[in-house]
Amino acid sequence: MSTGIHDRYESPLTSRYASPEMAALFSPANRFYIWRQLWLNLAKAEKELGIKGITDEAIEEMEAHLTLTKEDFEIAKIEEKRRRHDVMAHVYAFGQAAPKAAGIIHLGATSCYVTDNGDLIIIRKGLDLLLDKLARVIHQLSRFADEYKSLPTLGFTHFQPAQLTTVGKRATLWIQELLWDLRNITRARNDIGFRGVKGTTGTQASFLSLFDGDHDKVEALDARVCELFGFKILYPVTGQTYSRKIDIDILNPLSSFGATAHKIATDLRLLANLKEIEEPFEKDQIGSSAMAYKRNPMRCERVCSLSRHLMVLAQDALMTNSVQWLERTLDDRFVSFLTTDIVLSLLQNISEGLVVYPLVIQHHISQELPFMATENIIMAVTKKGGDRQECHENIRVLSHQAAKAVKEGKENDLIERIKKTEYFKRIHDEIDSLLDPSTFIGRAPQQVDKFIKEHVNPALEPYSEILKQDKHVILSV
Repeated sequence: MSTGIHDRYESPLTSRYASPEMAALFSPANRFYIWRQLWLNLAKAEKELGIKGITDEAIEEMEAHLTLTKEDFEIAKIEEKRRRHDVMAHVYAFGQAAPKAAGIIHLGATSCYVTDNGDLIIIRKGLDLLLDKLARVIHQLSRFADEYKSLPTLGFTHFQPAQLTTVGKRATLWIQELLWDLRNITRARNDIGFRGVKGTTGTQASFLSLFDGDHDKVEALDARVCELFGFKILYPVTGQTYSRKIDIDILNPLSSFGATAHKIATDLRLLANLKEIEEPFEKDQIGSSAMAYKRNPMRCERVCSLSRHLMVLAQDALMTNSVQWLERTLDDRFVSFLTTDIVLSLLQNISEGLVVYPLVIQHHISQELPFMATENIIMAVTKKGGDRQECHENIRVLSHQAAKAVKEGKENDLIERIKKTEYFKRIHDEIDSLLDPSTFIGRAPQQVDKFIKEHVNPALEPYSEILKQDKHVILSV
């Protein structure tokens, strides 16, 4: 008995929060609709190639009953309970709906003709949906990067204050990884092939018998069914199933995206703690049942939780492929599109509603910039004839005094100390200009402009029509 990827690996929770398009794609109604399409196209191709007994009336009845009714589902449910085989239950249900075709439905095929080819059709469409949504996230974050490309902010290495960057430049680091995810998922999508018409163990023996030993017609049947479903790649050989190595190729880029999403959400959680940037927070949203003041980054936390699950799925695919004995076993595969879809929905929602607090950012800069400016001050003094070593010693002493004050809960007063020290009198009129944050951000604004123009815009060009429909994503938190 075979089961589908949706039933095996997608929980009710992910189905609940997935986008309507993704939930519909993985729904039983769509899955069994695709099965009926597969049976229809198999019959069409067999008829084209001369198999007798497949009438125009049979084809027309099949075409008229591709969408399952409540009665179809009930018939299949009763039959599956009796037969313990879902594919044969649906062959029977389809035959009841299209009685003139009942005798030729599934002719020559094995269960994996519908289950595996059906899954490949769903997977390819699922990747299309993910790519559209990923493009939206990249587009929104690019807007954010452009808006804040010149806003100085503290950089952090080891989560310790470091040289200044800009809010927009930091966002390009997130976008660059998302662009790589876009590339990797696109590659996986374009590499997906069709299992085709291969028979029970991949030898096409049943179809060779149907065509009275005509090998050319068997190959033509395989190619024709592949063509009817719009696949450019037909796997040349299979066992009973398509190789589970295909699932590795699909899961690797999805798991890799999980790492990107986790990093972005973690960065935003850290910045929320610093009160520099916040995720969207609804007007009546409650952050804590006890602490009314709290604004917990719940969306980002959800991204991290789901992304951790997504990241480990690639390992499952590797293990599954490694234990597929000979032509196949029922150690089936792990493909999670609904989880990826939810993470992307959350990221889109977050990116569309990010709130930046420039005054808090400026305050943090003011606490650290005096220390970062000491090298500039030393250089200014030496240009006015001062001794570098002597200047360095004066700066060192004053810096330690100011650092002690900061650790005691006071403001960073290094600049005031410098201004009050006679040794630095020669550059007092330059000190304020030496502390202009915009002089510490290097080429960050120009890097943002160039990155968006040369990398983001070309990558998003295939999605231009979708991005024109830019919609705000509302999710329950």
